[in-house]
Amino acid sequence: MKKYLILASLVLVFIPNANKESEEIIIPDEAIRFRVVAESNTIEDQQTKNIIKDVLEQDLIELLKNSNNINETRTILKENQSHFESLVQRTLLTNQINTAYKVNFGLNYFPEKNYKGVIYEEGYYESLVVTLGNGNGENWWCVLFPPLCLMEGENNNTTDIEYKSYVKEMIDKYL
Repeated sequence: MKKYLILASLVLVFIPNANKESEEIIIPDEAIRFRVVAESNTIEDQQTKNIIKDVLEQDLIELLKNSNNINETRTILKENQSHFESLVQRTLLTNQINTAYKVNFGLNYFPEKNYKGVIYEEGYYESLVVTLGNGNGENWWCVLFPPLCLMEGENNNTTDIEYKSYVKEMIDKYL
């Protein structure tokens, strides 16, 4: 009988939660974003955007790896704006891409974005933005602080991850 009560309790706990939409992940007010805007939506311009994004992302991982708070992150970004400009210029030259660009750290406009069912409102956000050409193409963006996008870019050894099921653990424990 005890087994059935435990099983019934688990069902009652998890069924109401299964109907809820996934919990919204809200970017905190104290956040710094990173955005790369393509010249246009042509294949070439989107490839250029991705090249610039990849190079800057790897550089940012290294620069921000020891940053512990938003003020440290902000200082590093401000102090390295000319470095980012040089890096973009060098990357474009190396890839024989002839396009204008602008790098800005400060309050920058972001349009409304629906990502994984969460709507991020349009507005001006503290951010590092690289605009290629006139910036009329699709963009890529993420959050530098807290380091949401940089965690994805790190080369972590994912073979050490162990997946567990809370429900299975409870059933194994009590049944």
